[in-house]
Amino acid sequence: MSELGLTVFVVDDDPAMRNSLPRTLRMRGFEVEVFASAPDFLAQYDGKRPGCLVLDLRMPEMSGLELQQRLGDSARFLATIFISGHGGVRESVQAMKGGAMDFIEKPFRTSSLVERIEAAFEQVRSQLELQRKCADIRMRFDRLTAREAEIVARIVACPAEISSKEIGRHLGISPRTIDHHRARILEKLEVRSTAELVGLAVRMHRDCAEPLFDPVSPPED
Repeated sequence: MSELGLTVFVVDDDPAMRNSLPRTLRMRGFEVEVFASAPDFLAQYDGKRPGCLVLDLRMPEMSGLELQQRLGDSARFLATIFISGHGGVRESVQAMKGGAMDFIEKPFRTSSLVERIEAAFEQVRSQLELQRKCADIRMRFDRLTAREAEIVARIVACPAEISSKEIGRHLGISPRTIDHHRARILEKLEVRSTAELVGLAVRMHRDCAEPLFDPVSPPED
């Protein structure tokens, strides 16, 4: 059911819920960790472990909504499912606006929660895969020298003017030098053509929300 590295974190101040729910989830193959309060969870969660947070809405010391706010970006790979016996429309809307994946009212069927946890894991898997792909693309672009990065930036900015002669004229270097750099660029980026290069740059901007290049020092041939 679960896989290595994905955990269900149950945060609930109700002892009966902390006893019964994790036992049921473990019987269905999930790796589960249990916390009696939001501060307990904050004290032990390092922000790096992916999974699903099954979070009670109303708890003493710190509510589920307050925990959601405190986690912020550290819960990037932690899909949140709120559970509550007293939740209203306002609380559920606030939870969803805060990035929660779902909001379930108590009492609930275990099968219903399991379906939502599986959907949460699928979402997290997709996010982790996207992170891996973005890291790979970033690594390829980081291989480029400053001059190669400048040539790629020109190709992406002006796809209608990508001949070595046109690029060389714009950058003030010879077409032969551009040809040399172009061959090295394709090799470093692991692409076979200029079209693939542009496609890779588009994915970096669209899917990874990153600038193509960080500021670089003046290029050298």
